[in-house]
Amino acid sequence: MKMNWAGVMPAVTTKFTEDDQLDLDMFSTNINAQLEAGVHAIILGGTLGEASTLTQDEKQILVQHTVDLVDGKIPVVINIAEQTTKGAILAAEQAEKYGAKGLMILPPMRYKATDYETVAYFKAVAQSTSLPMMIYNNPVDYKIEVTLDMFEELLVHDNIQAVKDSARDITNVTRMRNRFGDRLRILCGVDTLAMESMLMGADGWVAGLVCAFPRETVAIYELVKAGKIKEAKAIYRWFMPLLELDISPQLVQNIKLAEVATGIGTENVRLPRLPLQGKERERVMAIIDEGMRTRHTILDLVNVKVNV
Repeated sequence: MKMNWAGVMPAVTTKFTEDDQLDLDMFSTNINAQLEAGVHAIILGGTLGEASTLTQDEKQILVQHTVDLVDGKIPVVINIAEQTTKGAILAAEQAEKYGAKGLMILPPMRYKATDYETVAYFKAVAQSTSLPMMIYNNPVDYKIEVTLDMFEELLVHDNIQAVKDSARDITNVTRMRNRFGDRLRILCGVDTLAMESMLMGADGWVAGLVCAFPRETVAIYELVKAGKIKEAKAIYRWFMPLLELDISPQLVQNIKLAEVATGIGTENVRLPRLPLQGKERERVMAIIDEGMRTRHTILDLVNVKVNV
C-alpha cells in the first residue's frame, strides 16, 4: 500500500481498562468508528496515545491489532518520539516489522538539539528504513523548529515526504508551498487551525477531536476539498469549542471525556495522568454537553462525500 499523505489522520487514544490493562475491545470500537467515517490513516503512539507510558510489548500489541483491524483499507502510521538516534532507528525497524506503512517522527526528546543535530537525526532514521516519513514540527511544545532550510536538506531522502505542522502559524503553509511545491505534503497538526490550513493549501489534518467525532472531522475535510466552504464553515464553527480542548496540557483527559460522550471510549488514563477533577472537569463537561446538545443541527451537513 502506497502512503498517501492526505486526508484526515486520527492520532488515536489508547484505551485502558479500570485495572490499567489495554482495553482492546473499546479500542476496536473506536477504530471501527474511524473507518466507518472514512478517515484516511490511523496514527498510533502520539501524545494522545499516551505512548510514553506504554511498554514495548503493549506498543507491539496495539500496532499489530490495528493493522489487523484496518485489514489493508487504510495505512497505519507509527509515531516515533525517542531520546536517542539508536532508539529511533530501533523503533522504525519494529514499526516496519509489525506492519506499519508510515512513520511520524519528532526531533530528539528531552534534548534541545541544534539544527545540524536535528537534521542528522532525521537523516539517520530515513536511511535506516524503507518506510515513508512525516516530520512532526512542533516548536511550541517541543522547542525545536524544523525550518525551511532544514527541510531542504531533508528532502534529498525520497522517504521523507510530509510534515505535520504544529507551529501555529498559518503563513507556514504558504511558505512551504512556495518553497517546495508538491515535494512536501503538509498536514495541519493543530485542531483549531485545521480548516484555515486546508484553505491555504494543506493536504490534510492530523486530528485529535476526531477520536470522539470522526464523522464531523471527515466532513469538514471533504467539504473543503469539494469547495463547499459555507457548509464546512457551519460544522467548523459548531466544532470550535470542542476543538479547543485539544490545545491543552490535559488534552488526553479532555478528549477521552468527549469519547465517553459519543460512546466510543472510556475515561481511563494511565498514571501519572488522572481524570479531570473539580471545576476544570465541570468546565470541560459543559463544553462537551453543549456540543452534544447542538450536534443534531449539523448532522445533515456531515453526509457529503468526495474523493480525496
